[in-house]
Amino acid sequence: MRAWFDGQLLTDPEQPVVRLSDHGFTVGDGVFEAVKVVDGRPFALGLHLDRLERSAVGLGLGTVDRAAVEKGVADVLAAEHLPLGRLRITVTDGPGPLGSGRSDGPQSVAVVAVPMAAGKPETSVVTVPWTRNERGATAGLKTTSYAENVIALAYARERGATEAVLANTAGHLCEGTGSNVFYVVDGELRTPSLASGCLAGVTRALVLEWCGGREVDEPIGVAEAADEVFLVSTTRDVQAVTRWGSRELEVGPVTRAAAETWARREPEMVGL
Repeated sequence: MRAWFDGQLLTDPEQPVVRLSDHGFTVGDGVFEAVKVVDGRPFALGLHLDRLERSAVGLGLGTVDRAAVEKGVADVLAAEHLPLGRLRITVTDGPGPLGSGRSDGPQSVAVVAVPMAAGKPETSVVTVPWTRNERGATAGLKTTSYAENVIALAYARERGATEAVLANTAGHLCEGTGSNVFYVVDGELRTPSLASGCLAGVTRALVLEWCGGREVDEPIGVAEAADEVFLVSTTRDVQAVTRWGSRELEVGPVTRAAAETWARREPEMVGL
């Protein structure tokens, strides 16, 4: 692991650097991005930093020093070559009071790079009993407040699945804890719109661009009964779902075509 914090590459990535009063630590007042590393270079970094900036503005953190983040990325990747890895970029409001109010102090910015194993081509999911609030203040923002996701993912793993799928308050399919969901009905590729409250995934956007598909908001039961389902994310790429709850699914032609298209076109975005 290599780590960079507030302008400095750390000689010991395990050394303590975050203050106990950091608002990201005390109340989860921060945003982050997870970026795939391929042959030592970041995948679609520009798109990820665009989203990081949108999340920061949406959370009220203000602008992000993009040049500083890019330097942090360059420094950690230069320190250790990663054939396949993952970057975690985190920006918090910095030191502040122990309550919800903010201070006027500088942001805290961290970049960490770690090796990553290749994702498996197939997975299983379950629907969890909790919902996403598509009208909430943080809907669609990639914040560090992930407690709901931790609970949902633990629920899924207790039931032998690797991902939890959530509906929104309208009962429509929303997203996974760390993935976007695509499904196939009568040969048509579909995925929830951003109005559902789902995260505007970078992989999601590229799959829509490269493979097509219709953005539609409909009851989660439609997806649960779909002919094909697959997840997309930074660490999963295009991953076929072969079991949703107790229902077994086949890896169909639309899913296979999407996975093949992703594998073929992924190199186009490495280093961008």
